[in-house]
Amino acid sequence: MAKGNKRKFGSFRYPMARLDNDSDYLEIKIVEYKAPGFDKSGTGQSLRLKTSSESLQKNIENPLGTIFLPIPESILDSNGVTWGEDSLNGLAASALGIGLKTITAESSTEAVKALTGETKEAVGDLLSDNMTIQAINSTFASMAVNALGGNTSAGGVLARQTGSILNPNMELLFGGVQLRSFSFDFDLVPRDEQESNVIKKIIRTFKKSMNAKNSSGDDKSTGLFIKSPDVFKLTYKTGRRNHEFLHKFKPMALLNMGVNYTGAGTYATYDNTAPVHMKINLSFQELNPIYSEDYETQEGQEGTGF
Repeated sequence: MAKGNKRKFGSFRYPMARLDNDSDYLEIKIVEYKAPGFDKSGTGQSLRLKTSSESLQKNIENPLGTIFLPIPESILDSNGVTWGEDSLNGLAASALGIGLKTITAESSTEAVKALTGETKEAVGDLLSDNMTIQAINSTFASMAVNALGGNTSAGGVLARQTGSILNPNMELLFGGVQLRSFSFDFDLVPRDEQESNVIKKIIRTFKKSMNAKNSSGDDKSTGLFIKSPDVFKLTYKTGRRNHEFLHKFKPMALLNMGVNYTGAGTYATYDNTAPVHMKINLSFQELNPIYSEDYETQEGQEGTGF
């Protein structure tokens, strides 16, 4: 981030009451987004995809500005990963074994030999089992029936004929990671004109930072591209210290912001036209998933971790 960035705004705080050493609050740093890009691997022969958390670290240490808000009434964190059912019956497993043997062969000649030998062995094992023979026959029978307009499967034919089905060998297997989402609700009730002006600036700052940039202020911009919005680093704090119990956040994008200017259920304003009660809802999502190793980092060892 260049020095003297014109987009910097300092900090805003609601409520404007004095923060003591035991005051709990939510610190929201607004950070200029930096694309993760690529980095050379340890050998220098290939490229490694960097994470957003890595690329944003300098910008987090030097944010565009900071907003301090009270601790939300509802504090929740939820970690999740994706697991899914997967099955592989004995016939498919035999075919898989033949395929893997062929793939790992060092030459085409060895591949043919491996394929021939594995096929003979696999076929011999399969044909020695009477149920397997019936399962194979059921496959051809279902193909014939369906060719004549039927609608059945090999498993259906086998179940009708023998009362058995192929053992699916079903297991629950890891499928992937998930990105965490967080939603916060804040009640904003200005007690004087100065506090109402701060609230207005907070709302405007969130709106401005969450939206993409079309570079219309850049004379060299062609307008063909738009730039990423700013991102946010949230931290629960106690005084100047990080909260010693609550969970941590990775850098996040603000996906949605809702503002209710009639928080009390009716329209009422002060003399400077500021609503007497406002509510804002902020929906964030982390840029990177959580990994087990994150809990061994300095930040991950604080409180309950991520």
